[in-house]
Amino acid sequence: MIKAIFIDYTGTIMEETGKEMTEIVRRCCQNSNVKDPKEVLSYWWKHLKEYEQKSYQETYITEDEIVDRLLEKCEKELGLKDDFEQLHRLFQEFWMHAPAFADTKEFFETCSLPIYIISNNGCAYIEESMREKDLHPAGIISGDMVRAYKPHREIFEKALEVSGCKACEVLHIGDSVESDVFGAKAVGICPVLLDRSAKSTWTEGRVIHSLKEVRAVVEEKNRQDGEYDNN
Repeated sequence: MIKAIFIDYTGTIMEETGKEMTEIVRRCCQNSNVKDPKEVLSYWWKHLKEYEQKSYQETYITEDEIVDRLLEKCEKELGLKDDFEQLHRLFQEFWMHAPAFADTKEFFETCSLPIYIISNNGCAYIEESMREKDLHPAGIISGDMVRAYKPHREIFEKALEVSGCKACEVLHIGDSVESDVFGAKAVGICPVLLDRSAKSTWTEGRVIHSLKEVRAVVEEKNRQDGEYDNN
């Protein structure tokens, strides 16, 4: 029986866009050797994930520290010349003020199960976002709590501890196969891939295209578990 929903933050309930991200990309294009916004974004997300993957336990650094290192990397490799303190602040504002997807509010208000956010972003930023958008998760679990980012199992194990649930009693919803799907599966949690653009080629599990589909997934999973128990 599913007793709780675990869910990713950026890219799942919050958009990866917004005025802050638009301004960051504009300034990077204007003040570096890279003039294509798509190339700037690709470079940033690629190296962000690399830093997160290497940041683990004794080598752990916060998302704020990663931003500083990435800006220095952009200076060296892309010739970025800008006020790095201002750019860092824009990233912090993005974490707090990125717009919610159109189906996020309804999902939080109508979901009958407690919702726990699992994110690589710091709790303080997500808490501010939740206050701003009047959303009320049952808990927020961040990489800072366990000195590890997704897909490392520690962050998912911490979420199970906080929720008081067993792995078989939750679903984890996220937009990344590598971070969300693989991370959840590593601890026995059933993953659900949210593919809003319908472009993913992943076919090894449940895929949805909107948070409106979560209720049906929960009902289906409970029905399957009931049938398994009866057998």
